[in-house]
Amino acid sequence: MSGAPGPGFRPTHVVPPRGMPAWEAPDPARPTVPLDPLLPVQLLGRRGDWAHIGCANGWAAWVDGRGLVAVPEDPPVADGPPGAADPRPLLARAAEALAAYRSAVDELAAGSLAGEDFADRTRGLRIGIVVDGEAVWLYDPEESRWMYGDGRRLTTYATDRAVTGDTGPGHAPTRLVTPDGEP
Repeated sequence: MSGAPGPGFRPTHVVPPRGMPAWEAPDPARPTVPLDPLLPVQLLGRRGDWAHIGCANGWAAWVDGRGLVAVPEDPPVADGPPGAADPRPLLARAAEALAAYRSAVDELAAGSLAGEDFADRTRGLRIGIVVDGEAVWLYDPEESRWMYGDGRRLTTYATDRAVTGDTGPGHAPTRLVTPDGEP
């Protein structure tokens, strides 16, 4: 689809916690694959209630813009609170999940794994990574949240759970996304 974001992808919204349908065009008769819950997207344009969104991988679609959840304009600042999460464990878990998926894809392509077995092997794998220079957004599937990092620390960026602990000075407000999609 045209209008996809380039290398400067900056999420402006997240998909609501239940996910949402998407369309190839602002036309209900042209559905495409649904969007995953809490997926970061960039608003590219609007046409009435329709929103044209782009994803980090360059894919673009149309959605009901009323369901998108806006995220803070600026991510948490680099000098966030001490004790914020070290990004390396989450990066390692993402690398393990990606390696498991790639292994299953290789076996499927080689014919040594049937489609149903592929589905079983990949069921439950969830990875989300957006890298833009020193900025990174990582999906933490164990906590159902997106984390923002600057290479040194991670802080919660968007979640569908209550945020605990002191976010401290220098942290942009975390968007708590309720089940009905309202902040």
